[in-house]
Amino acid sequence: LMPTRKRFPAFDHQLYRKRNVVERFFNKLKQFRAVATRYDKRDDNFLTSVQLAAIRIWIKENESVT
Repeated sequence: LMPTRKRFPAFDHQLYRKRNVVERFFNKLKQFRAVATRYDKRDDNFLTSVQLAAIRIWIKENESVT
């Protein structure tokens, strides 16, 4: 038999929700091949690739549907 927990760890719903948003964003970011495979080896080029991917994600989620 497994022992039952007598004390549950502290759980902050707001912090968990924010963490989930960040994790989902990183999963979307990994959909871009150049970012996921670290195609650009120089740091500044890689940062630019990440920024462009983030902009594309932001635009896609905030475009108006008419």
